[in-house]
Amino acid sequence: MASYIGRRKFLATLLGGGAAAWAVAARAQQSALPVVGFLDQRSPDASEDFLRPFRQGLKDTGYVERESVAIEYRWAENQMDRLSGLASELVRHQVAVIVASGGPPSVLAAKAATTSIPIVFGIGQDPVRLGLVASLARPGGNLTGVSFFNTELTGKRLAFLRELVPAAARVAVLINPASAANTETMLRDIDAAARALGLQIQMFNASTSREIDAAFATLVRARPDALFVGSDSFFTSRRIQLVNLAARHALPATFAQREFADVGGLMSYGTNLADVFRQVGVYTGRILKGGKPVDLPVMQSSKFELVINHQTARLLDIAVPSSLLATADEVIE
Repeated sequence: MASYIGRRKFLATLLGGGAAAWAVAARAQQSALPVVGFLDQRSPDASEDFLRPFRQGLKDTGYVERESVAIEYRWAENQMDRLSGLASELVRHQVAVIVASGGPPSVLAAKAATTSIPIVFGIGQDPVRLGLVASLARPGGNLTGVSFFNTELTGKRLAFLRELVPAAARVAVLINPASAANTETMLRDIDAAARALGLQIQMFNASTSREIDAAFATLVRARPDALFVGSDSFFTSRRIQLVNLAARHALPATFAQREFADVGGLMSYGTNLADVFRQVGVYTGRILKGGKPVDLPVMQSSKFELVINHQTARLLDIAVPSSLLATADEVIE
């Protein structure tokens, strides 16, 4: 009996030691993987639609998360003052490359944190005007990525709204003042487009969920004919709230990304962000393979899409012109 117990103890020790050795080996393997730092000013739940194509882009270049690459995520939860500290954390972690997404604040925070670690961005602004790169063809530093000029599509989006609601004369415009660079460009473009179309516009600000509710309470009293929601990552993260408020007040609204139309928004026109983030993943993979930002020109997204939610149009008693239906890349029935 004593001999049997002894053998059991011996086997338990052996197995326990094997398990511990396996855990150590697994940790060693994990630590040996190249590490990508992912910095985003939004929250994880608001970014899942973009993480999938980003991971696909990585996979296209031979990198699969937790198998051949590790990703350290840092989320600012729309608190811009946290970005600097989060970027510094990634630098201290000695990541191989930083992916900065969600808007200019994330990219600028990463740029301020390091001049040596490669940074790949995906932004809807001109990176040259923002001082991120010397030129699109020759970035000249440790940054490169994909630029999608959603804000520069402002005039076209307003024209589509006018075509959909031809009787509209007064349009409420919702902007996020916390995204100064983004808002400045959009305001300039929408003012010029409104004058050309003979529309009156009235601006409303919102930087938090509570402020969105307050802005709607104010703007519905102004009785606008339609609503133009500015291109902003925070608004994208609150798309269900925005679409529900527009529906509740029977307000025809246009948005910058198809994600709004997918959840019931009347119409969207802008860049296909899934394609943008797949390209960001591809560039990240190329850098992991030894590529340098200085040799990777900034790509400009040219894949734009007009999406109309026909079901929402019917609920709002809007007859969508056949010309607009023919122009749309997708009509959601």
